[in-house]
Amino acid sequence: MILPNIIKAPAVQLIGEKCYMTLVEDFEISDVACLKHLLSKGLGFGIVLGGALVKLPQIFKILSARSARGLSLTSNIMETFAMGIGLAYNFRQGNPFTTFGELIFLTIQNIIILLLILNYSGRSRDLFLTGITIVAISYALGSPTIINDDFMSFLQAITIPIGLSSKIPQIITNFKNGSTGQLSSFAVFGFTAGSLARIFTTLSEVDDALILTGYVLTSVLNIILTIQMIRYWNVEKLGKISIEKED
Repeated sequence: MILPNIIKAPAVQLIGEKCYMTLVEDFEISDVACLKHLLSKGLGFGIVLGGALVKLPQIFKILSARSARGLSLTSNIMETFAMGIGLAYNFRQGNPFTTFGELIFLTIQNIIILLLILNYSGRSRDLFLTGITIVAISYALGSPTIINDDFMSFLQAITIPIGLSSKIPQIITNFKNGSTGQLSSFAVFGFTAGSLARIFTTLSEVDDALILTGYVLTSVLNIILTIQMIRYWNVEKLGKISIEKED
């Protein structure tokens, strides 16, 4: 099948000349390697799209309520820091956009949430200083003369415990309460699916043990959260019914 250049050019850019010829023009769908590559690219774009949307509801909720009550400033700072490092590390390594692109959108959304937390918690004076700090850190992460590749690898390594530390307290809290409380099922299931898919795309397109280790460990904790969400699902429903009856 011969496609017009307006379609062919981005397709070749996405999956490469060889796989484009094999899958599209020759229609040889038995080529496992190219099918695996196509699947990886498709999953990658899906994750990037999800990353562009996943935190928007949280931002709109804060703006609508004009309050950031219940959101942890410390957790948000740690998560934003880890994502920013991961983004810079992937850029430095020249990894394909489809293997890390969601970090761009997640980092931006996290920064917005961070600024909203400061604003609605009465710390508006810190907004300017925080903005300057974000710009300075971003410049340092993007400059090999300030942060060399070896130190960048070290920073990428420490994002693993930072990222994990934001999930373990939630798992412990769920276990102690026998409930997932206000935890969003959409977010839990979405992040679990995304982290598992990232293992596949990393194995397929990125030869980097640091990135792979991070996704594997994150997936383990996300799976635990998913199991808790399913385990306590009826508890949440019964709790809502009881409240409605009391009202």
